[in-house]
Amino acid sequence: MSEPTTDDAADRDHTPDHTETDGFAELGLRPELLAALTRLGYEEPTPIQRETIPLLLQGRDLVGQAATGTGKTAAFALPILQRLEQTGGRPEPIALILVPTRELAVQVSEAMYKYGRDLGARVLPIYGGQPIGRQLQALSGGVHVVVATPGRALDHIARKTLPLDKIEMVVLDEADEMLDMGFAEDIEAILDATPKTRQTVLFSATIPPRIHAISKRHLRDPLKIQIGLGSSSLAHTPRIRQVAYVVQRAHKAAALGRILDVETPAAAIVFCRTRDEVDQLTETMNGRGYRAEALHGGMSQEQRDRVMSRVRSGTAELLMATDVAARGLDIDSLTHVVNYDVPSAPEAYVHRIGRVGRAGREGVAITLAEPREQRLLSNIERLTKRKIAIEKVPTVADLRAKQIETTIATLRDALQSDDLQKYAAVIDALADEFGIDQLALAAVKLVHAAGGATVDEREIPDASQRIERERAPRAETKYSGDKPDRSRSASGGSRSGAGGKDGGGRLYIGVGRKDGVRPQDLVGAIANETNLTGREIGPIKIAEHFSIVGVPDDSVEEVVSLLRSAKFKGKKTTVRRYVEN
Repeated sequence: MSEPTTDDAADRDHTPDHTETDGFAELGLRPELLAALTRLGYEEPTPIQRETIPLLLQGRDLVGQAATGTGKTAAFALPILQRLEQTGGRPEPIALILVPTRELAVQVSEAMYKYGRDLGARVLPIYGGQPIGRQLQALSGGVHVVVATPGRALDHIARKTLPLDKIEMVVLDEADEMLDMGFAEDIEAILDATPKTRQTVLFSATIPPRIHAISKRHLRDPLKIQIGLGSSSLAHTPRIRQVAYVVQRAHKAAALGRILDVETPAAAIVFCRTRDEVDQLTETMNGRGYRAEALHGGMSQEQRDRVMSRVRSGTAELLMATDVAARGLDIDSLTHVVNYDVPSAPEAYVHRIGRVGRAGREGVAITLAEPREQRLLSNIERLTKRKIAIEKVPTVADLRAKQIETTIATLRDALQSDDLQKYAAVIDALADEFGIDQLALAAVKLVHAAGGATVDEREIPDASQRIERERAPRAETKYSGDKPDRSRSASGGSRSGAGGKDGGGRLYIGVGRKDGVRPQDLVGAIANETNLTGREIGPIKIAEHFSIVGVPDDSVEEVVSLLRSAKFKGKKTTVRRYVEN
């Protein structure tokens, strides 16, 4: 691949050449890395790896726009490991990778260790919720690469326990998520503290204006690579079956159980808006006979590790999670992704369902939509350029038919067994008394019950007709491919501070400057507890004893309800609609 010219190169696009089929050996990687990739079963680089690795090896700054599951971890990890030198003594970090969550920090660290094992790579994840003493000890012993959440990285920088003098590369992974979680100021401070000569790499699923601002300020003549975005990522994954069921909120838990009973997933993630919803739904599904686990930000790291261990080992079949808690998770056995609510950001839908249908496997993406969420479904369809099939919630008859089908399949497998003869004594003992037909029916009944067949006589009201009537495109709805057009304010004006970004909604939150609250604290807490993204929250005004936060006007009551148990800077407080006197 020829080196790009530098004329007007800043933040320009680099068009991928998808006709190349050369393996990793053609990318210029050192033998130790090639050996590790072979050992791990990697045969061909993914498009993002093929396009970015040569550029990063050249030392170029880069903005990579890539969705979950495109292989971007190896895309930046391998060029970092290429720099390692076999020297004695205590190493100092040559690379700092910033990620939004603890789970992603661990995942990236584990991947880098596997790639760099033959090089003696020392990779350390640092994040909140882990004893800082253990991190201090590891840092003092020397590491090559640090993978950190922004808050904990800044903490170590302030303590002077994370040496930055020899940092050669900084990577921002899932940059849009870090900004949505309120880490913008932390990221700016970290970048300002690292050497100006560093190479900077930014990966993000979306490129909102704030990403452009960071790129312009902190990256030098960056190239922009776009792989697996929005409709493209879905257009090339026809094995993902996408379907939506329209139900009223009061019936959603019952509908989820019915749908999963019919779908019979090997493993599924169910995405919920809030921690409370995760906990309640986990309890409901366990009561229905599923092995369900919860994952959200209110859990300790030890609890989260136990949950993921059970999911990956197959001990649990359902994982109920919030978006933030599940960020970066990759579960090989995953067959189904369920949106318990329609995501307000279409990009979030793409991220979620991208976890299934990988490596040629089939996957299913299920969305439970309320009738009022038609607009959100339409936004997703515009982004992905694919229709989401609207189906009716399975009836009691559908469930019974599925259960009979499962019983038949179980019996077919048993009939093909070669050890049936040892049960002949049972037939001989009962045949004269009951007859072969009665014995067979009794055996079928036992198999049916053992398979978990439930007696469910409740029909779930179908609300799909209403939403289907509204599915025709409406001329007044505009969608730019990044987010819905929310430029109109409730009053028709654009007065600064007049309300949320889509016009008029404001919250009163009873914490302010005296509590040490920063804008990112408010954004992070609200985004974690609700279905709002960071870009939907604001403007923010922080007074001495309280704060006023803008949110979409039609979301105010729901947000107030969801935030009743939330903590801001560790403190529960009053949250209500703000009405100016």
